[in-house]
Amino acid sequence: MKILRKYRLFISSLIILSVVFILNKEIGMNSVKTTYKSFKQMMFYIPPVFILIGLLDVWIPKEAMVHLMGEKSGILGIILAFLFGSCAAGPLYGAFPVAAVLMEKGAKFTNILIFIGAWSCAKVGMVLFEIANLGMKFAMTRLLIDIPGIIIIAFLVSAVTSDSEKKRIYDDAENL
Repeated sequence: MKILRKYRLFISSLIILSVVFILNKEIGMNSVKTTYKSFKQMMFYIPPVFILIGLLDVWIPKEAMVHLMGEKSGILGIILAFLFGSCAAGPLYGAFPVAAVLMEKGAKFTNILIFIGAWSCAKVGMVLFEIANLGMKFAMTRLLIDIPGIIIIAFLVSAVTSDSEKKRIYDDAENL
């Protein structure tokens, strides 16, 4: 029963896909092809992310992470979280396992949110792409708006999230 509960979304998706396939084979085949493409793309990014997680776990002692990005890290923690997130590669779903390791190592909740925000909209590769295709003015304007926006949103979310909810999030990260 526990296994069924754990995989209920996957099982529900398979049932829905089966029903769609029975009702309309063309739409069913398109769904299968799209799922296969997404799975292939995800398998391209997931192994490097898990290697990064393993290296983070082994190379960076918890004391160092607490000092650099913990509760008393101040502006240094914010800068490191932003730089770390913006130097990342891959889609956003790769940020969450890395964020979980950062949480296990004692990174401050606000810095985790800044890391995820930087990963989602301030990656170096994205900025370079924007410079090449949309121009320097656009890319820098967007970045100058995004940087304070990410930081403000991170502090706001942290402020409205209760300590018990933060503790639950950190506990969930440790149990992954």
